[in-house]
Amino acid sequence: MQFSTQPLWLVGFRPFFALACLSGLALPVLWALFFSGTLTPPPAPFSPTQWHAHEMFFGFGWAVMGGFLLTSTKNWVKIRGYHGVALILLVGAWLLERAGMWFAGALPPLVFRLSSNLFLASIVAMLLWSLIRHRQSDSFRDNYFFLIILPLFLVAKNLLLSDGHFQAGASMTMGLFRVAFLVMLERTLTQFMKNALQATILRNALLDTGIKLLALLLVVASLLPVAVAAWIGLLLGLLLLGRFVYWKPQLALRRLDIGIMYLGYLAIVAQLLLQFIDYLVQPGWIGSVPLHVFTFGAMGLIIPAMLIRIVNGHTGRKVVFDRLDKTVLWIMIAGFVIRIVVPQIDPAGYLHWISLAAASWFVSFSILAWRYIPYLLQARVDGREH
Repeated sequence: MQFSTQPLWLVGFRPFFALACLSGLALPVLWALFFSGTLTPPPAPFSPTQWHAHEMFFGFGWAVMGGFLLTSTKNWVKIRGYHGVALILLVGAWLLERAGMWFAGALPPLVFRLSSNLFLASIVAMLLWSLIRHRQSDSFRDNYFFLIILPLFLVAKNLLLSDGHFQAGASMTMGLFRVAFLVMLERTLTQFMKNALQATILRNALLDTGIKLLALLLVVASLLPVAVAAWIGLLLGLLLLGRFVYWKPQLALRRLDIGIMYLGYLAIVAQLLLQFIDYLVQPGWIGSVPLHVFTFGAMGLIIPAMLIRIVNGHTGRKVVFDRLDKTVLWIMIAGFVIRIVVPQIDPAGYLHWISLAAASWFVSFSILAWRYIPYLLQARVDGREH
């Protein structure tokens, strides 16, 4: 069997979810070691904080996003999807980007820019090509949100690493991930609640579209007057909270595998409300807490649950969360509490809590890697090709 025909290269989620597991266990630990002074970051034309934000969003985050979108877009527009050599080249570009970020200080600026943008530019172009070329067979009319946000990730990425534009880049990046999460949560939670709990949750086209348009507007929050961005964020948070009440959380929270996604939804609301306080009530008081509420809450809670569900379902296995899977989710919830809540009670132990939060990611994603990477390397158990 040729290397390009191995099961790993059959569908986009296979190689990229493997990379997500490996980067999810390694990147937070590396940052904790840098932050504590145990390790010295390699020389780079950007700060260690910029490296950390970039690698979590565009290393880990886009391994997840890339795997999800490469898999889902082919289903949305009913095509075979990218596989084989195309995926090998994308993975090579992702690995090149990680190396470029690590050795950035030794690279000529042009080489660094090429290595830093090759993966994202390539995968965005491929995703856009699928969505635009097969628009007539698209199952979701609101996929135009992806047509808008995907190219903007390139802008956000380069702002994030630019001198003097880090905050704007971080705000834009979080805003783009927020839009993607809101689109995904609408679709998946509707399906999960119906299939698992025989429950129908509120779906109102005007409300749903309004929520996504407000989220899209917040992508450029750094370009808006502070008061305008603050009130838009507050309005979005309140609309999300109101819709949440009608999404039957009293049922969802009885099941950890679905309930944790509801907690991730609430983390998006909490981030928006905290951002409003930071903008207007007491500027600068809460520092990076809103950003980490999003990364540890929305990303940290939703992603492992989705990864478990997708890997099982798309390798022909039953989507059942056993004790070990639930342990992973509980550890991630503990990581959120350790990183966000406990430092507010014990700020003197801040360094200690960052290390423990990184350890929670290490343990959780190590379990996921040990358990699910073998599934990604094997053919489907139900005999289907992909």
